[in-house]
Amino acid sequence: MKIFLSVPFVWVMVARLLYAETELEKFPPTYANVPYGTHARNVLDFWQAEGAGPRPVLVYIHGGGWTSGDKMQNHPKRIRPFLDQGISYAAINYRLLGAAPLPAPVHDAARAIQFLRSKATEWNIKVVRVALTGGSAGACTSMWILLHDDLADPNANDPVLRQSTRVTAAAVSVGQTSIDPEVIEPWLGPNVLKHRMIHMAVGELTIESALKNYEQHRELYFEFSPYNHLDENDPPLLMLYGNNMRLPPEDVGHAIHHPLFGIKLKEKADQLGHESHLLIQGVSSSEQYSSATKFLLAKLLAP
Repeated sequence: MKIFLSVPFVWVMVARLLYAETELEKFPPTYANVPYGTHARNVLDFWQAEGAGPRPVLVYIHGGGWTSGDKMQNHPKRIRPFLDQGISYAAINYRLLGAAPLPAPVHDAARAIQFLRSKATEWNIKVVRVALTGGSAGACTSMWILLHDDLADPNANDPVLRQSTRVTAAAVSVGQTSIDPEVIEPWLGPNVLKHRMIHMAVGELTIESALKNYEQHRELYFEFSPYNHLDENDPPLLMLYGNNMRLPPEDVGHAIHHPLFGIKLKEKADQLGHESHLLIQGVSSSEQYSSATKFLLAKLLAP
């Protein structure tokens, strides 16, 4: 499979990553590149907050279509507001689709949460106050973990896998609430299927082969679409999107991050009575929370 990126785009992404790395060097984690699994990308950084008693934790899951990206996309400006309020912060890496298709990226993130809970005593973690944040594919993963049933296995030989994957809340940006071609093409049109995330998720080299073999992948597409797991008992969710509402979307990038993903989930949440907040400038707002930070602070610092 060939992926063509413009030279300016590549340099912009490289510049952003280098800037983030430089800034993070000035703000090192308490524990860096801690393995939480056996793969080389199963590592996380942890900034331990000060404060009396166990501290809540916010976990950052990077984006990149599950095909690229790194925990170093993080930035101190995102971390400091939480540390200042006594909330610890973690940023994780996970296996990418080029190395392993679903469920690898998502289950890796779930295991990272279990690992953090296993370190509760050593890292002073309040295990009942763990929240998630991330953008794009990181948002999709965050929503999946938030809305999915607990993956804890009390009979597992691995003590990490006995820990809960349930979380307190999630605040995400431009996330995919479904990755199922049969769902998202009627929502958004054919451009959304052109993003490599959709076919690489199921181990296919092209969208044509993914569609041709759709029946083989139907269950996987269904399972890893957060929309399908939402019920009224799930923890609170806040979603942010840009306000370009044009349909059909202008291009692949617009399509895969379109506000309609959030609108569809919010409609279902409202029908079920689930607490979901959707922030789209000039289109949708929340009476309670004007930002993701305010939402997360409220949920993580609740008694």
